[in-house]
Amino acid sequence: MKVGYVRVSTVEQNTTRQEVLMKQLGVEKVYIDKISGKSADRPQLREMLSFVRNGDTVMVEAISRFARNTKDLLELIDVLQKKGVEFISQKEKIDTSTSTGRFMLTVFAAVAELERGYLLDRQKEGIAVARSQGKHKGRKPIAVDEQLWVGLFPIWKNGEISSTEFMRRMGISNSTFYRRIKLR
Repeated sequence: MKVGYVRVSTVEQNTTRQEVLMKQLGVEKVYIDKISGKSADRPQLREMLSFVRNGDTVMVEAISRFARNTKDLLELIDVLQKKGVEFISQKEKIDTSTSTGRFMLTVFAAVAELERGYLLDRQKEGIAVARSQGKHKGRKPIAVDEQLWVGLFPIWKNGEISSTEFMRRMGISNSTFYRRIKLR
């Protein structure tokens, strides 16, 4: 059976292009994750790995959709191979049913990881330049109604309301609440 895996990094991103490719390739079952590839702990990936069986082929549009670093990719491929499942990446033309395909998989995975590292380095450099020019100041602080805080704080401190109720009335998250408590 041909099994497809599709992934985009956020729920706002569109999977249509990858899904169309899966149909063109004759894929019978497709698993779709809308989550960062940083973690190998993705719900649909886990489900797909438990579904596939001996003789199946897992197909992806590109290696970067399947794994973000060489270690994760090789571990995932090892899981597939132990189950007797082949892997094909359409973009890189990699097919693990051949010796050349297995070799090229390792090479492309290393190159993809290197490119990801370069991208992150360029991003850090860009942020540093923007900060030095006063253009990047980070996230804007959360506005807290100070009068309401001053009124509720003693009530919370005396145990008359819970922390949850305090946060609800203030309209703040627990991280904002505990950060402000720590500063007091």
